[in-house]
Amino acid sequence: MPIIAQSKYNELVSGFYKNPHIATIYAGKFKRFKAPDYKREKIELYDGDFLTVDYKITNPNKAIILCHGLEGNSQRTYINSCSDYFLKNNYSVFAWNNRTCSGEMNRLPQLYHHASIEDLDAVVQFALSKEIKELYLIGFSMGGAQILNYLGREPQLNDAIKAAVSVSVPIEIQVSADALHKGFNQVYMKNFLIGLNKKLQLKAKQFPELIDLHQLKKVKNFKDLDDNFTAPLHGFKDRFDYYYKVSPARSLDAITKPVLILNALNDTFLGEGCFPVDAATKSSNIFLETPVYGGHCAFIVKESNYSFAEMRAFDFFESIK
Repeated sequence: MPIIAQSKYNELVSGFYKNPHIATIYAGKFKRFKAPDYKREKIELYDGDFLTVDYKITNPNKAIILCHGLEGNSQRTYINSCSDYFLKNNYSVFAWNNRTCSGEMNRLPQLYHHASIEDLDAVVQFALSKEIKELYLIGFSMGGAQILNYLGREPQLNDAIKAAVSVSVPIEIQVSADALHKGFNQVYMKNFLIGLNKKLQLKAKQFPELIDLHQLKKVKNFKDLDDNFTAPLHGFKDRFDYYYKVSPARSLDAITKPVLILNALNDTFLGEGCFPVDAATKSSNIFLETPVYGGHCAFIVKESNYSFAEMRAFDFFESIK
């Protein structure tokens, strides 16, 4: 499909929010949006673990499934604003929490990663069990990667899945991981590590034979974390094996559903390989939109509490019907 280089967002962003760090920090730390009055349910998984899903059904004909980013949850501002926008536009909403992200520690050693497609499929099946007829997927950062991997790797996609949008998504995980070790990005990395370190300390108490608490105390960056914990806990040889295999770049060629990738050119979390021009050019299903501005999961719109991400996702879903 054509590359959407001339994004409408370039006309909607203003002033300081053209700066990627100001946009990213404002959206992540200062912007507030109340969560809808969800119902919460726990899903029992195939391996004996569980997931927690917040949902609100207002229309049985169509619903969105919202996938949060690294160390996010179903109550984050970017999830709440997207949920509210779609509820007001007559969609039901399912916002799920990856393992360890709902406020309750999961049962097994594994946490989550960019290719946790079995867990996403469990949420899809949960939504279908509520007799939803059409499903649309929206993911942010890691959640966007989960969606792309799901669309490209799940062998039996349900026909109810109509389309998807992935926002600020790292197409090549190693590129994104490397970017977070540089300059001001290290502030974001350290913030992520605080939450992940706390969770792994709890895991060390659950599974002392698997997690070395002494080694955990030495973790200073993602390289340390992924080599010593993320990769081995999830069955990968090392961080390089992990980064390669969970990257959506390995999935794009197999995607058969319409999907919009919305990645800002000034997103400091991304880099070479995270703007899949070739894949979008060759595929009839991949739409790539690259606004000049937007930061990471920000896309702030002047005089609106909604972001461009949910507005664009809604327009995209409506356009492909």
